[in-house]
Amino acid sequence: MFLIRRIHDHTLPINQMAIREVQEIFKSQFPDAQQEDVLSLANRLSNPFLKRFRTVLLVAENARHHVLGFAILLHEPELGFSYLDFMASGKKITGRGVGAALYEHVREQANDLGSKGLFYECLPSDEDRCSDAKLRKLNASRLRFYEAYGARPMIGTGYETPVPDGSSDSLPHLMFDDLDTGKLPRASFVKQVIRAILERKYREICPQEYVERIVNSVVDDPVQLREFRFLKGEADHPPANLGEKRRFTLVLNDKHDIHHIRERGYVESPVRIPVITSELNKSDLCTTVPTREYPLKHILAVHDAGLVDYLERACKNAPEGKSVYPYVFPIRNATRPPKDLSVRAGYYCIDTFTPINRNAFPAAKRAVDASLTAADAILDGGRLAYALVRPPGHHAEHRSFGGFCYFCNAAVAANYFSSIGKVAILDIDYHHGNGQQDIFYERSDVFTVSIHGDPDFAYPYFTGFSDEVGRGPGEGFNLNIALPEHQDGKQYRRALARALEAIRDYDPEFLVVCLGIDPAKGDPTGTWSLVADDFTANGRMIGELNLPTLVVQEGGYRTRTLGINARCFFSGVLDTQDR
Repeated sequence: MFLIRRIHDHTLPINQMAIREVQEIFKSQFPDAQQEDVLSLANRLSNPFLKRFRTVLLVAENARHHVLGFAILLHEPELGFSYLDFMASGKKITGRGVGAALYEHVREQANDLGSKGLFYECLPSDEDRCSDAKLRKLNASRLRFYEAYGARPMIGTGYETPVPDGSSDSLPHLMFDDLDTGKLPRASFVKQVIRAILERKYREICPQEYVERIVNSVVDDPVQLREFRFLKGEADHPPANLGEKRRFTLVLNDKHDIHHIRERGYVESPVRIPVITSELNKSDLCTTVPTREYPLKHILAVHDAGLVDYLERACKNAPEGKSVYPYVFPIRNATRPPKDLSVRAGYYCIDTFTPINRNAFPAAKRAVDASLTAADAILDGGRLAYALVRPPGHHAEHRSFGGFCYFCNAAVAANYFSSIGKVAILDIDYHHGNGQQDIFYERSDVFTVSIHGDPDFAYPYFTGFSDEVGRGPGEGFNLNIALPEHQDGKQYRRALARALEAIRDYDPEFLVVCLGIDPAKGDPTGTWSLVADDFTANGRMIGELNLPTLVVQEGGYRTRTLGINARCFFSGVLDTQDR
């Protein structure tokens, strides 16, 4: 089995390895081609319009992430066409499976990019135009393969005219794949396509006089394709083995339900998880992977060791089946914490409604494990992963817990990413993300952004003000967007646009989204009125950042609409993925 995936950049080590393996296959399969075409892949992915084309790299990988084949697609967004530059499998790869899957994904990608057609070159199989019998046989096989998709050489143009001082043998056809629309291309469109190909891809060997001659040779309108030569007169491409197709990775905290507080009015309940998963499973948007266990050092990298030790010991020693709530807050002599563990809760907690019980620590630790498992799915080349966890985490600061939160899941994951590149955290929960703000307040490698209810009326009341911008090395790397008590979807999107523009300016390698669904209409902890279509629009706006994105679940407590709003959010993000 193999997976087809798009390589967006060369930031991730797994992508760096894939690009090296693509370069090796390219050298072996195209020894006469300009090696600069593939040696510059990393730069072309980082700067998509380096050659006035957007470069799209697709790779077929086995389970060990070794590249079996690749395709390089060039996209011209202004003219609206795609050009398949190179496609090849490794020399030891036999059968049609990898090549067919790559071509299917190339066509899908061209469609997703809004292309009016897919163009590429293919060498001729005619004896008078190719003197090498072995090469003619190989070319015929390729032309037969493309005919199965309805793609054939354009006729009635001068595209096959020899370049001045060039060889007249084996000049390529310009192929056209209508992407199953059944429409022939108009002459004006083909002229623009030919000019773009000759002036950009072949600018070093095609003088301007030659370019004008080839462009002006296009007279048929629409441009015609050669009759079917290898098939019976119509496209009939068999279904290809598309490999494993994964939309996004879903990781569940499989121990969340042990943390079940039954006190009346406690809204952070286990039912939140199945409500969301049932909607996601209906939509077939995701692939669920199991949570792996990670060492405590990742929590200790962002949280005070005293806090972590206290939570572990206090939860372990809590009475069976009972919860302990903070009720004494030693602010006057913080250097002398109470010895009794139940009384010491207020030394570390910011409120009176986040309990200590036997299951809080193991459930919170497992939420971190789920978040790191999802982070590793990103580092393994995934583009979107979702840690569906409870208890939530964005109110847990460096040395305090509260707001139903014990460890800041998003902060642990962001710190995990930060060893590779810059990270932006976007918190879209109704309440301020004071946890990640506190943890990264003096760091510039993680940009923290929070859109939330104004702390004048919304929990946690003491943080989330606009003048909190960071300190020392972190000054300018924290942005709070505090909103009024009543917001509809349109008003919210204006704030979201401001947040996303700030993230674009920061130019991170990774995005961590703290997904709160409590901005929804009727949520018991919020006052805003966002509905399902608003969550779709928000997801689409965030997806347009086109960054490797880890989503970590935070709040959202109206179970009647919780799952629908989550599904709509991810549908919105996926609408823009890979475009």
